[in-house]
Amino acid sequence: MIARITGKVQEKDDLRLIIDVGGVSYEVFLPQTVMQRLQGSLTPETPVTLLTYHYFQVEPSRSTPVLIGFLSQIEKEFFETFITVSGIGPKAALKALSKPISEIAQAIDEGDIAYLKSLPGIGQQRAREIVAKLQNKVGKFGLIKDRKGSAPERRSADIEEEALAVLMQLEYKKSEATAMIRKALERSPQISTTEELLNEVYRQRKNP
Repeated sequence: MIARITGKVQEKDDLRLIIDVGGVSYEVFLPQTVMQRLQGSLTPETPVTLLTYHYFQVEPSRSTPVLIGFLSQIEKEFFETFITVSGIGPKAALKALSKPISEIAQAIDEGDIAYLKSLPGIGQQRAREIVAKLQNKVGKFGLIKDRKGSAPERRSADIEEEALAVLMQLEYKKSEATAMIRKALERSPQISTTEELLNEVYRQRKNP
């Protein structure tokens, strides 16, 4: 499986990049929210690095490999969480993620059916299924700084408190969450945002 791709942009359209990697061209699809964050920085021959979700789109007569690109591991993780909802596959999720992931995560946590229905391809029933499956499980994704006019970074104590609140929302005990945060800060003392702190906690859980 292809997990990461780095190369030069050859072509670009609304939701797709053609990336040249050592003379081999790869087609990578991007959710609209990710593509919007790249707008203005992409020019011919621009070097770009994307984390990729690699799957096979199965059709009656063939199976086609597809790459979907993200700017960070946390974005990719949200995508993988989103497609755990029954009836939402990678193709549908690619289309649905047209707004900032942090906003979508907040809407899920708040049970905002109206907002979720505004996403392409998501109707009333599917919106309810998303909330039923993911509510209280996506709090940390609401911390992704992918909205315009994001607030300035806060001091360390505030970051630790917010990370603790998110981990407790995800059903970790306070003592366990506090230990995870302390260990993450010891491993990466340069952390300056809640998102970075939660990413480090995530990495240490995968690779203790």
